[in-house]
Amino acid sequence: MGEGSTDTPQGVGHGQGGHVPVLLKEAIDFLAVRRGGIYIDATVGLGGHSLEIAKRLGAPGHLIGLDKDPKALEIARERLEGVVGRGSLVVGQNEEAGWPTIELRHGSFADLANDQRRTTNDKVDGILADIGVSSLQFGDPARGFSFQAEGPLDMRMNPMSELTAEQVVNQFDERELADLIYEFGEERRSRRIARAIVRSRPILTTAQLAAVISTAARSMKHERIHPATRTFQALRIFVNGELDDLRKLLEAAPQLLKPGGRLVVISFHSLEDRIVKDAMREGAKQGRYKLLTKKPVTASEDEIDRNPRARSAKMRAAERV
Repeated sequence: MGEGSTDTPQGVGHGQGGHVPVLLKEAIDFLAVRRGGIYIDATVGLGGHSLEIAKRLGAPGHLIGLDKDPKALEIARERLEGVVGRGSLVVGQNEEAGWPTIELRHGSFADLANDQRRTTNDKVDGILADIGVSSLQFGDPARGFSFQAEGPLDMRMNPMSELTAEQVVNQFDERELADLIYEFGEERRSRRIARAIVRSRPILTTAQLAAVISTAARSMKHERIHPATRTFQALRIFVNGELDDLRKLLEAAPQLLKPGGRLVVISFHSLEDRIVKDAMREGAKQGRYKLLTKKPVTASEDEIDRNPRARSAKMRAAERV
């Protein structure tokens, strides 16, 4: 996960060489990395944010990176080793070179509390989460995230997970489909789309599904997005349990952070941002957090010009008190 969201890839330039995490400077500034501290990159993605944290963290700091996607972790590992050196990743510390220990782990940030406690008993100085799907995932038709290229209806961030989008599309009843498309895609035409899906079964590819949706719910004049966008978003969120995982992350964060430790979350659609906003505001009411962002931080026009995918990014930050 990490560094992107929605069916048009958001938040990251494609490929290792052009990899540009969205809101990178703003996220690192709000994280306020303390040299020698302990930090968690809850969605390491292709390693862009982790690398910037590591540069500021130094020895004897400790950076823990989590991601559901083993392929993304492999690329992040190669990228970090190219800069930091192999000795600092997973085994030991590379203190002579001034780099922190970096530990990359395959897993969901929903298990953040357990992962962190198995690694160190100390509370952490900061948690960064860049919620969503990376362009690595969107750019591979075999992963089935995008309707822009034909591929199997998969949509699993973790390829070892059991539930696929194909199973949801072909096995759920019409009411279940309509409800999840409405809830997770905020799609007002959910019942019409669900009815068309059920009548068109079996549907085995992203292109087939997009065609069925386009016929059932043609684009309205004022809409700029493809008519299948919200349904694909809904299926992806449901298959990967994204909103439940986000809630678990936000629930665990106050127990993991030191006083003065910071939580920084970047989201890419209204469902995620609403959950983050409510959790941080509730934490502030309970005296757990000081809000650092009363309104979400968004990308500058300059960043959007360089990376149009950053347009929908929203970042919120809070400090543990």
